[in-house]
Amino acid sequence: MAKKTLAEIHQQIDKLQQEAAALKAKEKGGVVARILEAIAHYDLTPQELFGKAVVAKPTRKSAKPASKGKATKSTAAIKYRDDAGNAWVGKGKRPAWFNAALAAGKTPEDLLVK
Repeated sequence: MAKKTLAEIHQQIDKLQQEAAALKAKEKGGVVARILEAIAHYDLTPQELFGKAVVAKPTRKSAKPASKGKATKSTAAIKYRDDAGNAWVGKGKRPAWFNAALAAGKTPEDLLVK
């Protein structure tokens, strides 16, 4: 048995995934047709198929959204950023990436956004 390289295995995986997608697309049309036929034959309604969640009730929109406890993300200007794209505004508990950068020898000044 000849050994395959990782690249060859990835090529096989890609080829098989493409074949699977093509078969699924080919079969999908027949499945939809059979489902539509059954819906028509049994006079099924969306509520019978999907439950009460399908029935949308009209909603009133208030002028101001209700607060649900925890505040959303801060819109304060970013003060610190690392090379990986992690950012911190400089308020609250120091994030783990900031502490790790300090432990690795960086200074807070090195991480300041300029």
